[in-house]
Amino acid sequence: MKPLLKKLRSLEIEDSLINYWPGIPDDFGSWIRVSVGPDDQEGAEYFDMLICTPKWLQKELLKNSVILGRGTIIVDEYDYDKIVGFIEKEVAQCAADDWPGIAQKLSRIGFWEYEDYQPLLS
Repeated sequence: MKPLLKKLRSLEIEDSLINYWPGIPDDFGSWIRVSVGPDDQEGAEYFDMLICTPKWLQKELLKNSVILGRGTIIVDEYDYDKIVGFIEKEVAQCAADDWPGIAQKLSRIGFWEYEDYQPLLS
């Protein structure tokens, strides 16, 4: 079974990410939610990830001093096409015999909607 990225949206930015451009592209951070499902079926499940730049992460470290890195994708600057391309590649590598196997692999790169963990929104 092959997983497919079906949708990507920000949990913090109201505008569509494809149309969004931050004021400072190399100082960006936002939680996103990706919808992933089998490539040959309707439906999807959600996985949350933090997309951020090193500058943004440094500012967060000044506020919090320690940050958990799971579910974090670090980019040099905001670039929608690069981000989507990277996530599509990572999702494609999570193929398995069945959906539970795929979901388990996906939960290594993002927080699965059925996990009992709610990432902090900055």
